[in-house]
Amino acid sequence: MPSTPRTTPREPLRARLLTTLSGDPAGQPPWVRALADGDDAGYFHDGGAVWTVHAGLGTLVAGIRALLLQALHPGALAGVHEFSRYREDPAGRLVGTVRWILCVTYGSTAQADRETGRVARLHERVRGTFDAADGPREYSAGDADLVEWVHIAFTDAFLGSHQRWGGPIPGGADAYVAEWSRAGELMGLTDPPRTEAELRTRLRGFLDRDELRRDERVDDVVRFLRGIRFPGAMRVAYRILFAAAVASLPREYRRILGLRRVWWPAITLTRVVLAVSARALGEGPRTQDFARRRLRRLGVEPAS
Repeated sequence: MPSTPRTTPREPLRARLLTTLSGDPAGQPPWVRALADGDDAGYFHDGGAVWTVHAGLGTLVAGIRALLLQALHPGALAGVHEFSRYREDPAGRLVGTVRWILCVTYGSTAQADRETGRVARLHERVRGTFDAADGPREYSAGDADLVEWVHIAFTDAFLGSHQRWGGPIPGGADAYVAEWSRAGELMGLTDPPRTEAELRTRLRGFLDRDELRRDERVDDVVRFLRGIRFPGAMRVAYRILFAAAVASLPREYRRILGLRRVWWPAITLTRVVLAVSARALGEGPRTQDFARRRLRRLGVEPAS
């Protein structure tokens, strides 16, 4: 049975959510407070597409959807399976990913670069072999096709979740894909997709080239993600979010994963879960508020 994230039922909902996402019940670990520091506006601007999508609560579904999709590439999954401690410390794995996303999204360029460097150093040791369709193949976390797959699976998950559960995106979907391509470049991707249509084409290419597949390792990840046990009402909420992530995936990817949509209205119930979460998180400062302190100090105005 997967480990339970370290929260307690007696904590207020906001504290439980923030402990799960940031490792701190106030949502203010050192890397969040550091968003107020720095000497420039960062890679993305307040009011832009990336700030808007990543501030939305649809990201709670997007994270699950991205992990399900990424697991279908045997090279990406081999690195996670052999080098990640996601089974022993799922909360730590989640916090590490959230930290990179938020530092790159809201931080100064210096903080974003430091955080990307931290992740790159962790990836240096991730190498081995996996069984590709044409036989055993060596891999490393820095391989161009693996970096591309992780980036486009992430972009697709966050864009798709916001389109379903979020509001308008400034500049539309193309603006989000184009802006977030900068994050792909930071991770070493030389030619990330820059439009929604290109994103869909590149994603479909992995499927058409028969690079994605289901095996016992994929089944293990799916069981793990489905079975994460949160305390109290969060357990029910997570079950809904997992079902929504599955329902939001295109049918062909659900088929490979061996997953089906539940009979009950996961999409609609997720709107309720996200509304309750938004209300809880709105009781105190959120991550982007620290970044806005830096922007005010620098005299940077939000985009209109």
